[in-house]
Amino acid sequence: MILKGMMLALFFSVMVGVGIYCRRHARDVKSFVLGGRSVGPWLTAFAYGTSYFSAVIFVGYAGQFGWKYGIASTWIGIGNALIGSMLAWIVLGRRTRIMSQYLDSATMPEFFGQRFQSRTLKIGASLIIFVFLIPYTASLYNGLSRLFGMAFSIDYTVCIVLMAVFTGIYVIAGGYMATAINDFIQGIIMLIGIVAVIAAVLCSQGGFMEALHRLSMVTDPAASNSPGVFASFFGTDPLSLLGVVILTSLGTWGLPQMVQKFYAIRSETAIQTGMIISTLFALIVAGGCYFLGGFGRLFSSSIDVAASGYDAIIPAMLSDLPDLLIGLVVILVLSASMSTLSSLVIASSSTLTIDVIKDHIVQNMDEKKQLRMIRFLIVVFIAISALIAIIQYKENLAFIAQLMGISWGALAGSFLAPFLYALYWRKTTKAACWACFIFGSGVMIANILCPQIFPTLLQSPINAGAFVMLAGFIIVPIVSMLTPKPAPGLVQHAFACYEKKVEAAQKLTLGGK
Repeated sequence: MILKGMMLALFFSVMVGVGIYCRRHARDVKSFVLGGRSVGPWLTAFAYGTSYFSAVIFVGYAGQFGWKYGIASTWIGIGNALIGSMLAWIVLGRRTRIMSQYLDSATMPEFFGQRFQSRTLKIGASLIIFVFLIPYTASLYNGLSRLFGMAFSIDYTVCIVLMAVFTGIYVIAGGYMATAINDFIQGIIMLIGIVAVIAAVLCSQGGFMEALHRLSMVTDPAASNSPGVFASFFGTDPLSLLGVVILTSLGTWGLPQMVQKFYAIRSETAIQTGMIISTLFALIVAGGCYFLGGFGRLFSSSIDVAASGYDAIIPAMLSDLPDLLIGLVVILVLSASMSTLSSLVIASSSTLTIDVIKDHIVQNMDEKKQLRMIRFLIVVFIAISALIAIIQYKENLAFIAQLMGISWGALAGSFLAPFLYALYWRKTTKAACWACFIFGSGVMIANILCPQIFPTLLQSPINAGAFVMLAGFIIVPIVSMLTPKPAPGLVQHAFACYEKKVEAAQKLTLGGK
């Protein structure tokens, strides 16, 4: 217990120390929110990766989908790496950085407002982010409860308060730069932790080949009648597995806290390097999490999933590890949760301040007032999310825990297609954005309130989220064709940034005639 306590104390001390050190990088709004658009490839890549993968992934999703699909759940992690990371950097990285800087936008709603010269569009996007990021933020604490119950004899409420307080301190003090540096440190912990945990768990089962052989002997008529299905290439239900891959991989393209990482990239070289680092990080962390969860059924004698739920699977797999490894796992999950929490509260508070309060509620807000408001709202958002998490824990309200999937689907379903088309397609209209906003958030709200009105396949929030994201790619072009075209001057202004002539070193371009 003393060893684990010392590890936690060291971890929190480093996080706070980085926040205090980075205070000099947070003197104005752009520096606080975007790090002055001067963040290098390693920090950006790790910030992207650590914001992507939280305790929900490690404890909840890895346990749930590993139990459901077996070793085939590893495909989710591979999809996260190739689609959610590598392809996202290729498709979004450069264009997002160029157009967001040209339009002088620091948030996703501000981007929509400037791109389409629409105040209502900016406010609408801000409200969607405000409504759906808070339950998403609250869900980050859920994965910690069982791990802390396993590792420490302290009330889980204390864990929630500690995580909320220390995250708030370093984010409020150092802003985006503190978050990026801490994300790098937390990312290193996640990489080391997941490799060590996988090795320890597989060794406890006689090694990889023996564990895979034992997994092939597991049967569950409720899941599949095929022998060896949990050790097979595509698992028990390939179609549902594909839905999970789409939601958790493609969904990141439309999440404000993820896309905002591209706003802060320093240079062209940083994009190329960051893409490689981010992809490898996702492959190890996400692939490792789901790969580990795929062996969950080997521990079925230690858990009653029907009574305890999927969140009990990963803790049961780790319960017999040495104290040093358990301490590392707790810090791993804390790292994953705190990095995502810091990104979410910066996205929420900056969006509400810049896109709603400034000039709409409070006129003539100068830099100092905006910074004070952003910092105040960070406290508010962290407090609300912690309160929701405590209520969920005390009252055991499964409804709140389910909001993670609903939030992810609603945000990505609302923003993914409009944002991507706005970067690439000149004919995208304001009405098409509104149509996607309403459809994405509306369908996901209906899914949680009355799922029985949906076909069986879409009653799952995961599948419904994947559906609204893909539907957006059809809705935007159809509505754009049927509604008045945007003003030529507005389009020309937005896309002029791509035509601007710049000088570049020979190593970055072939040049020539």
